[in-house]
Amino acid sequence: MVNYHWGVDSSQPVTNELYNSVLSTFGKPEFWGRYLTRVEGSVEGLTEEEIELLHNNGTKLLPIYNDFRQAVGESHAKVVGMNVAYQAKRLGLKKGTMIFASMENVEVDSRWIKGYIDYLYNTDYKPGFYYNPTEGKFEEAYCEAVDQDPRVANQAVLWSSEPHIGVTNEKDAPKFEPTTPNCDANVWAWQYGRDTEELAINTNLIDSRLLPMLY
Repeated sequence: MVNYHWGVDSSQPVTNELYNSVLSTFGKPEFWGRYLTRVEGSVEGLTEEEIELLHNNGTKLLPIYNDFRQAVGESHAKVVGMNVAYQAKRLGLKKGTMIFASMENVEVDSRWIKGYIDYLYNTDYKPGFYYNPTEGKFEEAYCEAVDQDPRVANQAVLWSSEPHIGVTNEKDAPKFEPTTPNCDANVWAWQYGRDTEELAINTNLIDSRLLPMLY
């Protein structure tokens, strides 16, 4: 039987103050999504101190990478994959960790998706994609890639940002029902709540099969 685990993600660094605020307002997150690198005007980059803080509190890291503006062509996919693997290794992430490329507001094609998966799958890390299923062309490109190569659906994990139910604590989290593509896909993560009034965090559920692949 598949179980689901509750956690959060944030574009801002995890501090003791933020962690304790989440703890007192929503409960203990089993994982925390953070971005590997700083992107001007978008997100702050993860630090080793944050990882230590999370691990000391018994919370796993869910790594995200969004330092790219387009996702077109196999050669560009390899460049992004190379950067992802480098940043993950720089921060000491363990072998086998799943890293989610953020596909929001990004032009994408099937060649990029296949190239990214092929490159990352041959590193120490596993390929994941955070995406919005109701906006953009990710789903179309992903399903095209699956049609071209069924291994895509086996090797990648998807993190859906729809539907938005609203932020909750773990106890009041919804049943795991993310929007999924119209093709084979391991949709094992769902960002169901965005931007609380109290704290700059989003709330998520993940499939128990994904938890061992977090750091």
